Amino acid sequence: MNQDNHKIEDIIRIFDQCFAEEFNTRLERGGDYPIYLPEFLDEDGVPSERPYNVILFAHGYYSSALHEIAHWLVAGKERRKLEDFGYWYEPDGRSAERQREFESVEVKPQAIEWILATAANFRYFASADNLTGNAGDNSAFKQAVYAQVKTYAEKGLPKRAEILRQALSAFYGTENRIDLARFDLDKI
Repeated sequence: MNQDNHKIEDIIRIFDQCFAEEFNTRLERGGDYPIYLPEFLDEDGVPSERPYNVILFAHGYYSSALHEIAHWLVAGKERRKLEDFGYWYEPDGRSAERQREFESVEVKPQAIEWILATAANFRYFASADNLTGNAGDNSAFKQAVYAQVKTYAEKGLPKRAEILRQALSAFYGTENRIDLARFDLDKI
């Protein structure tokens, strides 16, 4: 996998072509932390002039874009009306117990992220998102993500996730199906 072939402009264009019109949602490069904002709301919860929903990914990192997109793809219609989909977020420094709670809501988004990354021929790493805390042993989390990938391979992805997976596969010239042989639990 050549990570140098992955330009931020490409993932933004692909996402926007798939979803900007129908879902009034755009992908944009953000700052220090990623956030999802429904239309007419800024990062401080103050009404804004922006007439569309926006996924802001951190620092222009391709991996952050894939991760934040995956959360959007999991979120239902009502959650997409809420800042950051209405989820709680506890910053770095979580205890092992709080980390397990965090991981329980990350399984589906990270499985989708891994599938999208594979479609884009991009490297996926399971994210504990707890750099200053004690993440503990995350092998059970990785296994849960892999099990969810297998479920999606067998039963299919949610509609929006499948649309984006196909678009990424077409753009990057990868196999247009979820091939479990391309998912190695030991490398995430």
